[in-house]
Amino acid sequence: MERLSFSSTSEKGVKMGKDLRGRECGTGLSQRKDKQYSARFVTKSGKRVEKYFDTLPEARNWLADAKYQDAHNAFQVSSDITVDQWFEHWMTKIVADLAPNTRRNYRERYEKNIRPVIGSMRITDVKPMHCKEVFHRMYDRYAGSTIRQAYIAMGTMFRAAVMNDVIRKHPMDGVRYHKPVKEAKAIRFLTIKETQQFLNAAKDTSDYFQYALVLETGLRTGELIGLTWDAIDWDKRTLTISKTMEFRYKQQEWRAGPPKTASSYRTIPLTGSAYQILEELYQQRLARKVDPALPETLPYLDRRTGRTTSLVMRDLVFINKRTGRPIKNSSYDTNIYKICRRCGITPFSMHALRHTYATRAIEGGMPPKVLQKLLGHASIKTTMDTYVHVTDDALERAVRQFEENKIKNKLKKGCLLYTSPSPRDVEES
Repeated sequence: MERLSFSSTSEKGVKMGKDLRGRECGTGLSQRKDKQYSARFVTKSGKRVEKYFDTLPEARNWLADAKYQDAHNAFQVSSDITVDQWFEHWMTKIVADLAPNTRRNYRERYEKNIRPVIGSMRITDVKPMHCKEVFHRMYDRYAGSTIRQAYIAMGTMFRAAVMNDVIRKHPMDGVRYHKPVKEAKAIRFLTIKETQQFLNAAKDTSDYFQYALVLETGLRTGELIGLTWDAIDWDKRTLTISKTMEFRYKQQEWRAGPPKTASSYRTIPLTGSAYQILEELYQQRLARKVDPALPETLPYLDRRTGRTTSLVMRDLVFINKRTGRPIKNSSYDTNIYKICRRCGITPFSMHALRHTYATRAIEGGMPPKVLQKLLGHASIKTTMDTYVHVTDDALERAVRQFEENKIKNKLKKGCLLYTSPSPRDVEES
């Protein structure tokens, strides 16, 4: 498209353009015949970058930001950047502080489902029909929940592109997928009787203290595995969660990381039982075996400071007594299944102990907002939807309490109480 001529030149040979009325717009700015404003400059590497806007202020703001980013070696987006290139930048620079599992899910869905369709396209060329094609190709082979993961990954990636002025419009506007997501199964938690049966059967196992501590604190498995002694304040009787750890089977290595979300950084007041468990383990720490093959430290990103810090492996609270190594994530579930078979209760996963903690807390009258903080949820909705369920025992107790309070209040006020009519009263009526 034909451009307006430049009338004057500023320093470094960059020309100053005019609008359609002949007024000067500024260095690197001009108005086109289609009335859009052009903003352009040459990067330090000698590459020309140009973008179009509906208003002059928008063009000026973008130009100022782009020049600043170029001067400070920030990521510079060109008009021909591909979806593949943007995805890698997005993963390494924009969402690098998300939980490892979240980032792993994003990459898996991108590489398996999104990249084959749009990966090589220029990001500015992606349209709703291309995004829709991603889901069309998934319908016959994938469950609705997996399609939903791809929808979230692609939508989040493109939203970041819009927010960073890489593209002007979200290409998934109006795009939907229609394969239903199966309703989530009811979460598994232990009744009071099952909890006692399980703990009694687990007393002679090497993981007993871990099971008991989760039931007293509601820790996630990764938070339990990555727990170190410096997280405990013995005077204040609190436990601070600031890191997690997991074994990556594909790489055959241990990895540390930040908690699941920013809200997962938290300090938990310890119950008497939790304090006693940790105190007993602390007294035994010097006598335990530690595998010399373990790495001394594991680096991880602290979301609060943006800096890399380290987890000291020898300071871990829980280490396998026989091997001297941390206990792998899956090993906890395997051992739980064995204990369940031995004591005759339905098998469950390690995470069910966290569900049980939350259930007992709600049954005991804990406000959901408090439980949200203790569990480290980012949203109260997660707490309410996932953990705040009502057990049959709790329903029974609530109705009995309602009935007792109603009787007490009516007797105090001298009100007549409802009673079932006698057969004689029914006949007379």
